[in-house]
Amino acid sequence: MEKKDFEAWLDNISVTFFSLTDLQKNETLDHLISLSGAVQLRHLSNNLEILLKRDFLKLLPLELSFYLLKWLDPQTLLTCCLVSKQWNKVISACTEVWQTACKNLGWQIDDSVQDPLHWKKVYLKAILRMKQLKDHEAFETSSLIGHSARVYALYYKDGLLCTGSDDLSAKLWDVSTGQCIYGIQTHTCATVKFDEQKLVTGSFDNTVACWEWSSGAKIQHFRGHTGAGMSVIVLKPSYFERHNYNEKKCCLSVKCTVKMKVVLQKCKVKSLMHSPGDYILLSADKYEIKIWPIGREINCKCLKTLSVSEDRSISLQPRLHFDGKYIVCSSALGLYQWDFASYDILRVIKPPDFANLSLLGFGDIFALLFDNKYLYIMDLRTEKLISRWPLPEYRKSKRGSSFLAGEMSWLNGLDGQNDMGLVFATSMPDHSIHLVLWKEHG
Repeated sequence: MEKKDFEAWLDNISVTFFSLTDLQKNETLDHLISLSGAVQLRHLSNNLEILLKRDFLKLLPLELSFYLLKWLDPQTLLTCCLVSKQWNKVISACTEVWQTACKNLGWQIDDSVQDPLHWKKVYLKAILRMKQLKDHEAFETSSLIGHSARVYALYYKDGLLCTGSDDLSAKLWDVSTGQCIYGIQTHTCATVKFDEQKLVTGSFDNTVACWEWSSGAKIQHFRGHTGAGMSVIVLKPSYFERHNYNEKKCCLSVKCTVKMKVVLQKCKVKSLMHSPGDYILLSADKYEIKIWPIGREINCKCLKTLSVSEDRSISLQPRLHFDGKYIVCSSALGLYQWDFASYDILRVIKPPDFANLSLLGFGDIFALLFDNKYLYIMDLRTEKLISRWPLPEYRKSKRGSSFLAGEMSWLNGLDGQNDMGLVFATSMPDHSIHLVLWKEHG
């Protein structure tokens, strides 16, 4: 057939084909396919793949692809990454999608990271860690052995744990290796604080002492208390210089009973009584939290008293959190959070069986709680307990139990770097120290 005649015939067939119903069109195609040979079928196969399997991620502008991908959940996106290398490349580079997915898991986001492939890797790491928490497999335990009598004092900072014992010694441990770095002879230690060079101890002999780690020498000895020094707050001399104290001391010792908690912290918010940067002293007993000014006055007046109930049968747990913005304390009624700027109660969290839970740490995303059997992690966005870890029968006495939280930055959101090191430490009846540590990601 001549080309001109073929084109006329094709136009006529096209007009007729368009006038058919869908069923008639399908029957027509089936008939034509049955009449086709190998060359025609190969041609049809090649063209159908192009027409029916169009790669829209490859064809669309990158910005439009990112917009469409934002509507898919992370698990679907991970499945889509398996379609082809091109899809994996485009989806992995969709920074906003993976950042949002990480935030939804309670992950901290560093917007300064510009690597487009970074955040998918972070999400995969985050999803693994959150699964470990859900399955109660995020932690591991170990023990520090070296004291020969009751360990009462514990203090943790920057990967180092200081322990003070009734065996008249204090030891400094590297938590990551379990090795004892320093061990020095002291008095009986009720509380300890340290820096790179010095150790400050409050003792059951009613004194406070300052020691040098490298030599074990006693540098200073402070006498004056008529009871054991249960809390020692260490401040830099510059603090006293700013407040014009006549005597510039290296430490401020606060004597209190076992049932009282004392916290000294810088204010981070502006309020009617304070400005950012002001030092604030908080004390908490069995029923009340009191806020005190730090100034030159000898007889300071309490600025504010906070309580959860007028019923004296409702007592506060002996753990107090203050980060400069919020005051948090637990009681049988629940976990109470106050706004420091206004002293208003922001919320009361009441998970099941909360009466037996004590507060260890409180952040923007997570809270760390414990009882006699478990260590718990609460997601503060949902106010639900998302993980727990079994605890041994840690040492108890009339003077209380020695325990503390380790690294705390992860409570404001995990980031793949702060979920390592010490989570919790407590002294044991056999004079060892039981550690709960983050398990490596694997």
